[in-house]
Amino acid sequence: MTRAITTILIPSGKFCFVLILWGALLALAPASGQAEIVRSEEADFRIETVAEGLNSPWGMVKLPDGRFLVTERPGRLRIIENGVLLPEPVEGIPEVWAVGQGGLLDIRLHPDHTRNGWIYLAFSKPSEKGALTSVIRGRLKGNRFVDVETIFDPPPEEASKAAIHFGCRIVFDDKGHVFFSIGDRGDVTTPANQAQRLDNVKGKIHRLMDDGSIPADNPFVTTDGARPSIWSYGNRNPQGLAVQPGTGLLWESEHGPRGGDELNIIQKGKNYGWPTVTAGINYNGSPITERTSAPGMENPVKQWTPSPAVCGMAFYTGNAFPRWKGNLFVTALAHAKLFRLKLNGSAVEHQEELLANTGRVRDVRCFDDGHLYVIYDQGKIVRLVPTKQEH
Repeated sequence: MTRAITTILIPSGKFCFVLILWGALLALAPASGQAEIVRSEEADFRIETVAEGLNSPWGMVKLPDGRFLVTERPGRLRIIENGVLLPEPVEGIPEVWAVGQGGLLDIRLHPDHTRNGWIYLAFSKPSEKGALTSVIRGRLKGNRFVDVETIFDPPPEEASKAAIHFGCRIVFDDKGHVFFSIGDRGDVTTPANQAQRLDNVKGKIHRLMDDGSIPADNPFVTTDGARPSIWSYGNRNPQGLAVQPGTGLLWESEHGPRGGDELNIIQKGKNYGWPTVTAGINYNGSPITERTSAPGMENPVKQWTPSPAVCGMAFYTGNAFPRWKGNLFVTALAHAKLFRLKLNGSAVEHQEELLANTGRVRDVRCFDDGHLYVIYDQGKIVRLVPTKQEH
């Protein structure tokens, strides 16, 4: 297939550097110490390195004092201060089950963090039967995680030695609730699959009060045998959650099998189908089901086939990129890119691909400086900063 080529001359002293843009955007792996310029459909931006040398970074937050906290999947919480990755990890982090996809996962600040100091962590907690996905909160005092409280700890009998599909993203609404995701742990052997059963926590989105208590209006609080924390079910491996500003809608990105990655709007008590319905197939090419939809099961807002391995996501809420305002950014691991989705109500109106071929993109965050921060699996964090050229 022939692609259009655009050449941009960027003066630098007495010389000009020639950048070749393939297609609509420049897919460049940002080099250390250089600010690469990328022209996208709605904005031009530079790629600036925030930190390198991390080991499987998974999530990050920005503290009020400007420092960043970054989780590393093997079980370390790291601090970036004044552009430097501090060599010593934060002490007091619990032991994690760093096997396969398990380990130290997401991190979020409580919405009222400046007053109460709470920091929430999700991790795969080791047990005699393997591991289970747990959520805790604590405070940062110096270089130590203290005042640790358990927010969510599923029953030990639900632990599994399967090293896949832990979830786990954390988000808050503006009503004192915390939502988090847990994958199905790869279990497709039970008659109905764990994700379709309400008597376990796997393959679900969960909702609690921010102190870990059960909200009285959760959908299955009065259902015999159901886990009362469940908010939705039939979710295969949700690794992206974001609350949409203005609407309060909870959006979710979910790994499909071979095909059928999904973007969903998560609603109270709804069934999202896995594995009864899916657009994907088994990794060996055999079918999982003939059905892509069924009565009583929610259809995705969007599905991707082949699977890009969608992961973390965030709504753009800053002012640095005015034409990106309200857009949803979704990361992709296998396809190594960042999707920009322009929404029209509950539909995806347009998709643009950014940062193609720069590495496996694990997560994306928007902080108070208006820049987009992108986490690469390979151990690097960059930010997208607007240039003076807008078009």
